[in-house]
Amino acid sequence: MTFRELGIIEPILKALEEEGYSQPTAIQEQSIPILLKGKDLLGCAQTGTGKTAAFAIPIIQHLYTNHMSTKGARKIRALIVTPTRELAIQIGESFRVYGKHTGLRNAVIFGGVKQGPQTNILHGGVDILVATPGRLLDLMNQGFISLKNVEQIVLDEADHMLDMGFVHDIKKIIAKLPTQRQSLFFSATMPPEIVTLSGKILGNPERVSVKPQQATADRVEQSVYFVGKNGKIKLLIHLLKTNPVNSVLVFSRTKHGSDKIVKLLAKADIVSEAIHGNKSQAARQKALDNFKRGTTKVLIATDIAARGIDVDNLELVVNFDLPNIPETYVHRIGRTGRASASGVAISFCDADERAYLKDIQKLISQTLPVVDNHPFVDEADEPEPSKKGKSNRGGGASGSKPKGRTNPRIVVGGNNLKPRADRPLVRRKSS
Repeated sequence: MTFRELGIIEPILKALEEEGYSQPTAIQEQSIPILLKGKDLLGCAQTGTGKTAAFAIPIIQHLYTNHMSTKGARKIRALIVTPTRELAIQIGESFRVYGKHTGLRNAVIFGGVKQGPQTNILHGGVDILVATPGRLLDLMNQGFISLKNVEQIVLDEADHMLDMGFVHDIKKIIAKLPTQRQSLFFSATMPPEIVTLSGKILGNPERVSVKPQQATADRVEQSVYFVGKNGKIKLLIHLLKTNPVNSVLVFSRTKHGSDKIVKLLAKADIVSEAIHGNKSQAARQKALDNFKRGTTKVLIATDIAARGIDVDNLELVVNFDLPNIPETYVHRIGRTGRASASGVAISFCDADERAYLKDIQKLISQTLPVVDNHPFVDEADEPEPSKKGKSNRGGGASGSKPKGRTNPRIVVGGNNLKPRADRPLVRRKSS
């Protein structure tokens, strides 16, 4: 299947060819025909699968082929709402690239910065608006934005918009949209709350789902380290100092935890930066730019802030804290091993996280190899027995080795290596 066979018009095909895109991904192949027919869509796919192009390409084609206005100020005809500034910027760039031969204009608005430059762009007229909920509502209330001409609405990363408390903002935005419109929900995960909300907004949508294990698990080398809470930072420092890795993304469960990791790494003479919701937009963008350029090799992020991080050739993902939602694990490791590249993802698991590990392994239909020869293995705390006296989930009976424990071969840059306490976990290809 090619983009041409999907019915994509020449101006977009030209842009895709210039970007080196030859064949659509699974989510694109399934979604684009549905969207070109004008149907509503509920789509589920994690990062790295081409989700943005799956909705951006048909939106651009619709706007280009359906009476693009050339008289007076352009009206907002497509609206994409997304939870974070970083993701909004990334989506805006995708629309710019895919639509560069169509003459369509897009704009990106988000909070945390002065609104003047954004309102100036809006005053000149735009066809496609990418926005975070708070700034969008603010500018709507001030009269800078009208949604009465919107023909297509996309809620991207809808699950995290609910997690961030945007549900009421979303409902206010939806209330201002025309009744006749095409509505799209895209998300990396699809919890029941999202399905319920989508039912109220989408009506009777088509559904497309790309299973996480099909997209990332096969090309990402994964392993788990059992270690106590206090041993996690020691293990992280050990791995970073014994591995010459140029790009490491570390996931922390909380904002406070992210900042704490940065401080403790600094004491070990390891430079890192944190990115999370409490940081200013300028600080977050600077940290992200430093990471992309390689100025900062270690970035600590929370899940919400990480939405929108798109770094080529990310070598290593570290789950400092295991997520309590298994789909989030898949989303995290999808930051590495993109497209045809391979990647490495390692996870630290303390006693309280054994249940999370079991849920993750069930979702991806894999038993993660256990690295049991690291320097801090003896500091791993044993899980507390459940009230019913059953063995702890995910880690086997107390005091026994979890099933699947091995010394996995880690593959980075074409090198195979069995990790040992006295030699690097990750080895880069020599130049």
